[in-house]
Amino acid sequence: MDPGADAAVLEDAVAGSVKVPAKDRAYEFVKRQILSGAYEGGDLISEGDVSKELDMSRTPVREAFLRLEIEGLLRLYPQRGALVVPVSPGEVRSVLEAREVLEQFAVRKVMDGRAAVREALTEELAGSIERQRALLRTGDLDGFFEDDRLFHTSLLTAAENPLFARFYTSLRDRQVRMTADSVLATPGRSDSILAEHAEITDAVRAGDAERALAAVRTHLASTRSALGLV
Repeated sequence: MDPGADAAVLEDAVAGSVKVPAKDRAYEFVKRQILSGAYEGGDLISEGDVSKELDMSRTPVREAFLRLEIEGLLRLYPQRGALVVPVSPGEVRSVLEAREVLEQFAVRKVMDGRAAVREALTEELAGSIERQRALLRTGDLDGFFEDDRLFHTSLLTAAENPLFARFYTSLRDRQVRMTADSVLATPGRSDSILAEHAEITDAVRAGDAERALAAVRTHLASTRSALGLV
């Protein structure tokens, strides 16, 4: 049997009560590092460095790298390591354009729908903003980036269009990574995000469709600007 595979099995057993396979722990770790910007686009990372950081053999790290290559986050080079694939300006524009269409659709549908749905969405959005503030206070940027995504996902969920919701979910990794890049590139961007989220929430609470649509457009335009795009 492959000694590396034996080591991976042993690591899984040592993990104890968590019972998370080593390859999954390596995958989640590397993916989190990429999405949060800790591993930047263009960085070259190695199985050896990651295995040392996680105190595991290279076999589960190799499996994680292969999985992340399939997802388009890494590009593997034998004997050299793995390149963190940068997000191209064209991809950023495409994601933001898709979000603008979907989020404005969601706002229109919610505003034209039942008051109870709008009230429930308002509570959910306000709760999300409070969580985001708390995460920033504790310095948990990973949590902030993920809750930022969930804030917008709430809009799509409230619109009750499963096809659009599934497509929006498919943008998850790109959305989190773009938010992280915008925050890391622009001082004060996290505070701007909170203010823009609050404006969207207040407009939904007021039942003002035009104000809410304008707030969504302003928010996405600010993200585009923070990422250095015209």
